[in-house]
Amino acid sequence: MIERRPFTKALAAALAVGTGMPVGIGRMPEAKAPYYVLYSLDGTVSGAPLADENEDASFVYQVTCVSGPDPARPGSTGSVDQAEWLVDKAKKAILGRDVMTGQWTSPITVPGVSIMCRSVDVEPGGTNDPTDGIINYVIRFKFDLTPA
Repeated sequence: MIERRPFTKALAAALAVGTGMPVGIGRMPEAKAPYYVLYSLDGTVSGAPLADENEDASFVYQVTCVSGPDPARPGSTGSVDQAEWLVDKAKKAILGRDVMTGQWTSPITVPGVSIMCRSVDVEPGGTNDPTDGIINYVIRFKFDLTPA
């Protein structure tokens, strides 16, 4: 059985390192915007019962990209532009590959687990009111995993 908790922590670390931005797991990190919030969503297994040590799994995670005011500019607000910039950084961190080696640019390392596939599951997009002080943009990633 592939345990979700170690994978979630490794994914959050890879996102933080790959983007250079704070990441909270299921809640706002202890930082001011801009930042990411990582949510664990649905998961599936195929074939044998959950206790099977050779079971493959698919996990889906939502990355909420949160833009915010510029602390150096009083009265500023988050922007759609900044939210989309955050999404692009997250995509590069999670889906990016080295063109020479084909290796992921942000490794997600979990003992006993190999990632077969990383992909965008769905991209619902941003908040629809740009007058909000903080703009959110949501993207979901799917990871197909197998025991290493």
